[in-house]
Formats: sequence, structure tokens, C-alpha cells
Amino acid sequence: MATNVNAEALKELPVPEHHAAGKQTVDPYNVSGEVGEDGVVKAIDYSKLVEEFGTKKIDQALLERFECVTGKKPHRFLRRGIVFSHRDFELILDRYERGEPFFLYTGRGPSSDSVHVGHTIPFEFTKWLQDTFDVPLVIMLTDDEKYLFSEKRTIEEVQGYCSSNAKDIIAIGFDPAKTFIFSDFEFVGGAFYRNIVRLSKHITLNQARAIFGFNDSTNIGRIHFGSIQGATSWASSFPHIFGTDEKKTAAIPALIPCAIDQDPYFRMTRDVSARIHYAKPSLIHAKFLDALQGPGTKMSASIDESAIFMKDTPNQIKNKINKYAFSGGKVSVEEHREKGGDTSVDVSFQYLRFFLEDDDELERIRVAYEKGELLTGELKAICIKELQTYVAAFQERRAKVEDKVVDLFMERRPLQWVGNPNAARVVPVVDGAAEGAADGKEGGDGKLTKNQLKKLEKQKMIDAKKAQKAKEKEEQATKAA
Repeated sequence: MATNVNAEALKELPVPEHHAAGKQTVDPYNVSGEVGEDGVVKAIDYSKLVEEFGTKKIDQALLERFECVTGKKPHRFLRRGIVFSHRDFELILDRYERGEPFFLYTGRGPSSDSVHVGHTIPFEFTKWLQDTFDVPLVIMLTDDEKYLFSEKRTIEEVQGYCSSNAKDIIAIGFDPAKTFIFSDFEFVGGAFYRNIVRLSKHITLNQARAIFGFNDSTNIGRIHFGSIQGATSWASSFPHIFGTDEKKTAAIPALIPCAIDQDPYFRMTRDVSARIHYAKPSLIHAKFLDALQGPGTKMSASIDESAIFMKDTPNQIKNKINKYAFSGGKVSVEEHREKGGDTSVDVSFQYLRFFLEDDDELERIRVAYEKGELLTGELKAICIKELQTYVAAFQERRAKVEDKVVDLFMERRPLQWVGNPNAARVVPVVDGAAEGAADGKEGGDGKLTKNQLKKLEKQKMIDAKKAQKAKEKEEQATKAA
């Protein structure tokens, strides 16, 4: 079981502490489990959130529908209920099946130059969605938010984190041809700002207070920020990607993979969208990855003992798991052998639920631990190995991300995507981005022009040749070895 060893960080260290009894709180600025009569913080009750927020649980029928439409096995996050809730995800599947356009939208608040494994979860899932659906993705770096919601950070500081955080995001493996990353400080203006104003006009101060808990002491920047986050879910905010005809782009919805605490922003946006006849954003919600200290705790970028960071060495990962990871095991080996461990609170097992791909192996570990056949130290060793592999692979990719790569991802440019290969592709044409689109004879209906189809076919041939050369080179190297 974890102990507090850093006295200086004691006030901030996310260990289960004793508090006055109270309900759980989950919003964009506060996440805490219910506090029981014994003063101990409980794990987040996600079933209550589904009921409270008015979302839908992702059930087996929806997963089967997903597999039928995409031809792909659902991601482990979906299979294991880590991504557990949604708003209108079934409508996105309908659009994909018909070949109608939609896009992905996610983001990060650049609050430090280091990211932990918890930060990578939504991006890992978003990358998988991008690969599965083959659609454009916009990633928002909310440097303005981090300045507005901090009493200490300066604008220069949060802007400085953007480049580093962009490299971390890029290292997940996103395709630059279909991904646009932007900083709010750099991108707000033009069509995006028009949508921010459209949205803000329909949100009253009383609504903002009710949704986000603002009071008379809240600065107006914080109150207004919801309009910026919400407007990013409208395709017309990105004319360089979707074109300038707002009558068409207003009908293109976003699918937003996010943690459940971000839902209030988009409940508000969905309400306004319906009123001004814009496509309502769809959402798919993930659970939180607990801090090393166990259920009821939250990772913090400023507290090293709370998380596995993506810059940690293999030895640091080993030491953190062994020293801080909350255990569901019993006090003695004899008692553990007799009664078994509790995987529902064991951090090592919960981390394996997030990072171990093999369902059968995960189930074998669960059964063995709960029967007492697998000891806590053995379970931690499995978790350590999995995390070391995950972090090392990330670090290798991160080392290859140069400044010029960041510049490419953040450049305003048309994106290239295919969508459902088994459906007639229907997408808007970016003005001036393709030959033949300007005269209105081709592409005016939003479909690919002949020139675009030729370019797409040419690119496929180039990619095929590159793949063949790489294969031949690999075969030669194998023979030489």
C-alpha cells in the first residue's frame, strides 16, 4: 500500500484523505469521488454520472453495430468499459456507413512540459478512431484556458508549453495528412471567431453559473471560455479543411473523444447547435485513470509520486509501481493465498486494464490474483513490464519529433482523408484546394473531383511502391543476417 514520503508535497499528494461526507463532484475543473461517512474518498460512480448527465451507456448492441459498420474489433477501451458512455455515437456510425462526412476533435490544456500516462489515454483512443474511420482530426491546445484558470501562470509560460505538448501528442502516431493541431492564442480569428461569437450570444450568465458553478468572483475570461471550446466542434470553424460554404459545413458533426468531466461544455454546445441549426457534436466518454495512490485519487502533473510520466526511466517506473501503487492484496502472504486479492482497487491490475491488449491474458491475471494464486509483487512485476514497454516506445517516437514536424501539424492547410472505403465518399471541397473545383462543374456537390481522384490513386501507387521497396529491403537484410 502506498505511503506518503514527500513531506513538501504532502498537501497536494493525491492520497485518500479524510474529508467531510459529501457527494462526488465531476466537472471540467473538479473531479472527486463521494466522501463516505468514514471520511474516505470513494471511487467515481460512473453509473451515477450517466444518469446525472443524461448520457447513454455503451452497450453490447452498440459495440456489435460498430464492428458491423467498420469491420473492426472494438478497441480494448470499448471492450472493457473504459470508454463507457456516449451522446449520439450511433448517428456517427450511420454517417460513416453512408459515406457522409464528420470529423474528430480532442484537445489538451498545456499546463506543464511533462505528460503522464493518464494524458495519453484520450489521444491513444483518438488515434485509433482516426485510423478506423479515416477522417480529419483537429486537436486544440487551450493555452488561453490554462492562463485564465490559473492565478500564477503567465501567457508566455503556457505558450511555451504548447510546442512541447504538441510533440508529445504527435508522438502518439497521428497522421499529419489528416491532422490539424492549433493553439487558441494563435488560431482564434476569422471563421473560428465568428462561431465563438455565435455560440456566446446564446449563453446567459445564469446558464454558465448553473453549468460550471461560476460565481461573482469568477473572471469573465473563464465564463467566456466555454464558447471557445464549444465552437471548435463546428466544422465551419475550419474553412481550410471543410470549405467556406457554411450551409454545407454547418451540417458536418464532430465526434469528440474525451474524459467524462468535459461533457458539460458540449451539453451547452449541443443545446445552442440545435437552436441555430448547426450539427450537434457527438461525444464518447472515457473513465479516469486513477493515480498510483488508488481509487478516489487523481494524477497530477506537478506531483511526481502520483503518476508514471512519459519521461520516466525503466527504473523509475519500477520504483514507483513497487513503492506507490495501491495494492488490493491482503496483509500477509498466507491470508492472500487463502482469500485472494481485490482487482477492483488494485492499481497495477487497473493499469493493465488500460494498457494490456490481450483480453485472455488479462482475464487469466484477474482470476489468478483473485484466487490468491498470484501475489501482489508478481502482479506489480507484470504491470511494470507492460508500462516500461509502453513508455519506451513513446520515448523513441518522441525523440524523432522535430520542430519542423510540429510546424507541419500546426500549418493551416487542406487535409486529406478517405472515410468509409465501402461507401460513396461525400465531402466538401476546400475552395482553391483542388483543380476543377472552382468552376462549379466538378466537386460542387461535395464529392471528389476527377483530379482529386487521380491524385488519390497516384498517391496510393506511390505508397504501394514504397511498401514494396521496404519489404524487399527487409528481406535482403534478413538473408544477410
